[in-house]
Amino acid sequence: MTSVTMNAAEEEMVERFVDAASRGDVAAVSSLLSRSASLVNRPGASGWTALMLAARNGHFAVAQTLLAHGADRLVVNRSSQTAYDIAKFWGHTHISHLLLQTDDQSQCLLVTSDPSQETYFSAEPLDRLSVRRSDAAWQQDKQNRPDSVFLLFSKLSPLVRRLQPSAGPGVVLEADSLRLVFCSQQAPTTLCQFSSSLVKELLLQPGSTLVFLVSLLPGFAINSTEDPEVLLQLSGEKDVFWAHRPNRDLLNLSQNEAGIVAQARAVLAWHSRYAFCPTCGSSTRLEEAGYKRTCTNGSCRSLQGVHNTSYPRVGESVESAVRREVEEESGVKVGSVRYVACQSWPVPSSLMIGCLAVALSTHIKVDGNEIEEARWFPRQQVIDALYRGGSLALFLPPQQTIAHQLVKHWIGCTSNL
Repeated sequence: MTSVTMNAAEEEMVERFVDAASRGDVAAVSSLLSRSASLVNRPGASGWTALMLAARNGHFAVAQTLLAHGADRLVVNRSSQTAYDIAKFWGHTHISHLLLQTDDQSQCLLVTSDPSQETYFSAEPLDRLSVRRSDAAWQQDKQNRPDSVFLLFSKLSPLVRRLQPSAGPGVVLEADSLRLVFCSQQAPTTLCQFSSSLVKELLLQPGSTLVFLVSLLPGFAINSTEDPEVLLQLSGEKDVFWAHRPNRDLLNLSQNEAGIVAQARAVLAWHSRYAFCPTCGSSTRLEEAGYKRTCTNGSCRSLQGVHNTSYPRVGESVESAVRREVEEESGVKVGSVRYVACQSWPVPSSLMIGCLAVALSTHIKVDGNEIEEARWFPRQQVIDALYRGGSLALFLPPQQTIAHQLVKHWIGCTSNL
């Protein structure tokens, strides 16, 4: 009888402990741990530990306290999810980073491959500021600022500078055997930056194309058809050259600069190919800071209805396009993006790309152009609409659409979260 009573008391204490962690009550968590240190890794009735619940609800201080008391970050729940998996799914990056701060092998076991974060040319250091692209006065002001940065391209090749002498190819000794290094051993390079005063005359040349870029400072990319040797003299630096070998010269930049080049070069290349309208053959003019070309023929049917130039934007990854589109149209910032499926859409002729993303903010502000209304719905209400029919508050798209299938997929993959 005493044993049964003691087991019930222990179970009650465990539930109080995990509940305190779930609510973010640091004082209660610390108090219970002082009475029984073994609580730190005890799962509740749901199979979740206190650390998992703190990760789920974004309670940083609780997670810190639990880790200080020896919480096991590698333990998994019934769905084989660690606290790190849970924090990352729900977008609590401050907690996921905390869970990776370890000197042991936990970090190698916790971190899973995230291609969108590791792929070269896919970094996102730029804020595209879509809402400002149609503001010509604002763009001109940024263009004339003395602290604005201009990147120079010649025939789509960026001007770069070597940071140190090239080491050349070589071999390395590994595990008492020689292994040939096939990857590039060239010196790292960086993009050459110019002020507005240095490129002022170049901007007036008819063969120059200007594209607006934004990072920490207002930035622009210029592609010029002037003599490359003459353009080199603008830099006044040593060890500068045109990165004209894409398979070699462009692979020695930092991750962030590679992302900048990917966007800038793709947009500039697009301009070089579409000087004339593909619909009627008339000339086109550059608009919206270099991210749109419009036919100069007022009667061209490309000016009627919806005619998107490119989605995702040229030089933009699918993940970047998802983050930009969601924020532009709903005001919600999203973090981790995962591709799910695609659907051919013949009206007019598009490829629909379906993704799931983790929201980093909850405030909604619709743009009023692309969408009329956006709302948050609890999971249960979505399930009811999906399987029990729609309501006045929520109607789901037809099951033939990828939007419907995305909702169905999300319901299934979040069943344990």
